Amino acid sequence: MTDSLLTIETILKPELALCRASGTSKKRILEFIAEQVAMHHPELNETQIFNNLVSRERLGSTGIGQGIAIPHCRLEGCSQVTGTLITLEDGVAFDAIDNQPVDLLFALIVPKEATSEHLELLSQLAEKFNDRSFCDQLRQCTDSQSLYQCMIGQS
Repeated sequence: MTDSLLTIETILKPELALCRASGTSKKRILEFIAEQVAMHHPELNETQIFNNLVSRERLGSTGIGQGIAIPHCRLEGCSQVTGTLITLEDGVAFDAIDNQPVDLLFALIVPKEATSEHLELLSQLAEKFNDRSFCDQLRQCTDSQSLYQCMIGQS
């Protein structure tokens, strides 16, 4: 584990910024996240990612309100923090704290032992997503490249 401060820019790769994905349910979205992460990180197990995301959701929804969710989990055998940014074509029920459907998600998969990094990233994400106009910009993106650029601040 490196001591360098992790930022959203360092954990989000362009291929894991997914614009206007379709999702019919919370479970399906979590499956989609696991699929995408495993596809780009073959060393990680898709089923394990999915099961860990679901287990984390059982502790309490990661839907933080205003159509936003930050699903996250720790993963055995994971060596680096991975982020996935997704906007959905249509919002899905996510048991969010305000009961609003979710259409903007940032998933975090972190190494089992990464605790402070994990919390720091969640804090950065919460801060970014607290900005309504920023969230609106993300939602207005029409392709994955512009979504990625917008998230890392290169619009």
